[in-house]
Amino acid sequence: MTAVGDATDAAPAGYRRASFWLDDLAARGLDDLRPRAALTRDARFDVCLIGGGLTALWTAYALNAADPDLRIAVLEREIAGFGASGRNGGWCSALFPRSASSLERSHGRDAAVAMRRAMVDTVAEVGRVVDVEGIDCDFAQGGTVLFARDEVQRGAARAEVLEADRFGVDALEYWDADAVADRFGAVGLDGRVPAAVIDPATARVHPAKLVRGLARVLEARGVAIFERTEVVDFAAGRVRFRALDGSDAEGTLAARHVIVATEGYGPGLPRVRRRILPIYSLMIATEPLPDAVWDEIGIEHGQTFSDFRHLLVYGQRTADNRVAFGGRGAHYHFGSAVDPRFERSDAVFTHLRRALRDLFPAVGDAAITHRWGGPLGISRDWHATASYNPRTGVGFAGGYVGDGLSTTNLAGRTLADLVLGRRSDLTELPWANHRSPLWEPEPIRWVLANLGITGMAIADAEERATRRPSLLARMIGPFTGH
Repeated sequence: MTAVGDATDAAPAGYRRASFWLDDLAARGLDDLRPRAALTRDARFDVCLIGGGLTALWTAYALNAADPDLRIAVLEREIAGFGASGRNGGWCSALFPRSASSLERSHGRDAAVAMRRAMVDTVAEVGRVVDVEGIDCDFAQGGTVLFARDEVQRGAARAEVLEADRFGVDALEYWDADAVADRFGAVGLDGRVPAAVIDPATARVHPAKLVRGLARVLEARGVAIFERTEVVDFAAGRVRFRALDGSDAEGTLAARHVIVATEGYGPGLPRVRRRILPIYSLMIATEPLPDAVWDEIGIEHGQTFSDFRHLLVYGQRTADNRVAFGGRGAHYHFGSAVDPRFERSDAVFTHLRRALRDLFPAVGDAAITHRWGGPLGISRDWHATASYNPRTGVGFAGGYVGDGLSTTNLAGRTLADLVLGRRSDLTELPWANHRSPLWEPEPIRWVLANLGITGMAIADAEERATRRPSLLARMIGPFTGH
């Protein structure tokens, strides 16, 4: 069984342990995960991107396409894709942390519709780019199956389809139990065959293949990617860094534009600390399952799956016929701490295995070959943003709440327009230049975050016991983007 190792281990073996996805790259001989050279002396670029995940790389891609003469540098503490971009569930989806109704309340109907349309279009845009650039990342748009596993969840499923119909963008379908029984071997919480919502706007992706492949494309275009380079602090026009390659070199990178793209790892920077809350999401991967098992489960290649519980779970059928399955439940750590030790929780891993077997009994006693996790980023109002201040030249994108695999692409294109001073449909979206309030200081932050996590678990238990929609979930909903 593979588990997460020390996040500061510079050896390729340490990076392999970060997730099944990264381990799979190395095991197949597709990428040795060896770090690129660190930045070891003062430098000057037009654009400096802090972080080597998909937000930074998609932004670099969009900027380079718009102006190939821009000198662009990416600074990454470990290797490109080491963070959430190489650890996530592999959903390239149209999901956005704030619901369409919530966006409508805050920004108006037209803005909500535009945001939904942009998210749906982004799934296709990612597919277009990986095709054009020849990035083999197992991209297959088979949609998401959201199982409604008891009467309360069936009510939530119908309501979600009705909301989608009201905004006229998302093409959701409600399947009753008969339709589900004909296709899927899922079991409801009440012992009955569940209903389901089918959302076509999702693709299955191998996230490490995507992020590492995109990094290679950018290098070939002249974008400088410095790995094992830790950003210590930043300000308008400059970024202070320290090389972690053994040289102990320190220096300053001067740049007209500085973009912070660190997501759940951002609280390690003084100027980001209370802007983003890091919450851990954990995953497991099974051994490859026989075709006969997959025939019984019913999930096809390209499809992802979840259900309507409050404490989120998510899964996909990988290209090599594993189940990659994850979920929330790990607690927030005091002071927005991010530490490799938090990537393991036997209680959460046990919960995930049990939840997978409860949903798909055909999985049986399949071996769990990998267990891993990592932090995702949550803003105080659960409102993701792509923002840029032309006066200071500093930009920021994040707060994806785990929905970043596709949203990062939209962020990159939006940031490129903002940096270049181009007014476009993207810069008019409601998340462009949105500024979330800061999280409360400790210990209030710790109390609020963990109450929210515990509250979602209690809400699920409440609904199972009462067979009615949770009152607690209704109370928490406005604080979680609903």
